[in-house]
Parts: sequence; structure tokens; C-alpha cells
Amino acid sequence: MLPLSLLKTAQSHPMLVELKNGETYNGHLVSCDSWMNINLRDVICTSKDGDRFWRMPECFIRGSTIKYLRIPDEVIDMVKEDAQAKSRNRAEMNKNRGGNSSQNQNQRAPRSGNRNSFGIRSGPSGGGLGNGGMRAGNSGQGNRPPMQGNKLRK
Repeated sequence: MLPLSLLKTAQSHPMLVELKNGETYNGHLVSCDSWMNINLRDVICTSKDGDRFWRMPECFIRGSTIKYLRIPDEVIDMVKEDAQAKSRNRAEMNKNRGGNSSQNQNQRAPRSGNRNSFGIRSGPSGGGLGNGGMRAGNSGQGNRPPMQGNKLRK
């Protein structure tokens, strides 16, 4: 189970976030991103020593300051069920794909377009170069320096 998939599932559920500095934030998860930055709404913040409290309508917590998250068990169960369903679907897809794989490998869609004298396709699916199939540079050699005659080096 990946932490970000757990957070995506936990959206609109209550959670507790403890920061590295000891403060805690209790609220409902609004959103999170790939850096584990978190938006909470209806938040109660508790100081490090637990003697001061603040109520905030919303807050943003940077992911790098988070020590741990406490999420309801129902959210964890939802993520486990989703993971099991996805693995079952993958197994069924692989089973269905396995029976027809030899037939599908030999059947390819025909390519359109003509080849020029350099063997490069031109036309609707031709090479994707966009400039008629020719590359810029020293006579089609890319970034290599031009050859210095037919001298052999010893």
C-alpha cells in the first residue's frame, strides 16, 4: 500500500497530523499532492506541550515537516479492498491476454507511406521527423564529426 494512494482515499475523512516540531493538527483532509503537502479544513492545532489550542477554518501543511499521520481504520480497509480488486483485475487481464498472444503477435497493421532513397518513410506515419524524414546535421550523421577520408589508424 503506497502512502499517496492512502492519502487520496482519505480525502474528506478526519485525520491527525503530527509535525516534526511536536505540534499536532486535527482536521478533515481536503487534498494532498505528490510531495505529501496537505490541505486540512476545520482544524484544531495543539501546541508541542499540549497546553495551547487554536481553531482554524483551514490550513496547509508542507509534506517535509510531517512526522506521522493518523488515519481512520475504515480508510485503510478501503485502500486494501481497492488494491485486492486491482490485483484480481490484473490477473484476469493477464489470463485473457495469455491465450491469444501468439495470434496477436503475427497480425500487424499495414504501414502507409513510401520509402525514399535513404530508406526513410514519408507520409502519414513516416518517421515522425516532421521535415520530410531528413535530419539536420552533417549529411545525416547526427552529432558525429565528418569522416576524415579512408585513413586507417594504427
